[in-house]
Amino acid sequence: MRWKQKPPGSNWGEFGADDQRGRMNLVTREKVLQGIAEVKEGITFCCSLPLDYPGGQVLNPRRAPPRLAATSRDGKQFFCRPLVEYNENMTDVICDDQVLMSLQYSTQWDSFAHVGGRFDADGDGKPELVFYNGFRAGEDVVPASPKNSEGWDRFEGTEARALGIQNLAEHGAQGRGVLIDLHHHFGRKRHAVGYDDLMRVLKADHVQVEKGDMVCLYTGFADVLLEMKKKPDAKLVNESCSGLNGRDQKLLQWITDSGLACLLADNYAVELIQGSLTDPLPRKQPWLPLHEHCLFKNGIHLGEMFYFTELARWLRAHKRSRFLFTAPPLRLPGAVGSPSTPIATV
Repeated sequence: MRWKQKPPGSNWGEFGADDQRGRMNLVTREKVLQGIAEVKEGITFCCSLPLDYPGGQVLNPRRAPPRLAATSRDGKQFFCRPLVEYNENMTDVICDDQVLMSLQYSTQWDSFAHVGGRFDADGDGKPELVFYNGFRAGEDVVPASPKNSEGWDRFEGTEARALGIQNLAEHGAQGRGVLIDLHHHFGRKRHAVGYDDLMRVLKADHVQVEKGDMVCLYTGFADVLLEMKKKPDAKLVNESCSGLNGRDQKLLQWITDSGLACLLADNYAVELIQGSLTDPLPRKQPWLPLHEHCLFKNGIHLGEMFYFTELARWLRAHKRSRFLFTAPPLRLPGAVGSPSTPIATV
């Protein structure tokens, strides 16, 4: 085994020593059928932002908007290219393009290789850099060897040999979705939603979360991004809408006990990020405690900046909270995150 001791509150080994799917193992054939049983009207909702949102790099300076370009041949762009240039009897006109983008710029899935932890998995008193189920940095999740380049390819060659996002794609990200409408209760007020808050919302809206459900949180944050039309205001995005309080231990325990398969939100990080990377901390602790609890400890995929507005309004108007949810990531081996264009069907 890759570890002699596992982090407190983790489920390492629950689905096998080599498991890379985590709680998506709970999305069984029966859970897919439960999702299908929620389809009454045949109405679909696109749950993705346009992938060129939020715009700019205010939310994350590491992640740049997608850049579209034509492919080329013979030194000329292959866009609106008449094939008569190659054969006088061909009538085709071809457009062919490519994209350079951050895989976690817009609506996205986090794989378990996205966030790990410094933890003494060997039991020798020295912390290692490890990920879910004890997979190791440098062996299973491998950084690039830097190139002599100032371009995007300087760090080309990273690879999640284990825990890559393709594992979620191959499992099939489809099952019963359950929406929790935080926006209805908290509006656009910045509020860290703890266990007590969440329980009140679930009770008021008659929402039940069961083992294997794909839980979706509507906060209204995606609406704020859309209204800013790809020119996000730093002050506004940092002061708008709710998110889960990752430092509430009762909330983290509920996430564990509920048996939910994954957590998705229309906000930036599912949890409400408190402070910056350089802020002092009173003790050794994760900057992103919900990410640590879900991705590192318990194999629970996170989805960020989904778009739930139209779905949430329809569900509330029809006094429903469940639906068929289909949200595949790209089947891109070795990637630690992926855009998605999810569909909810009611």
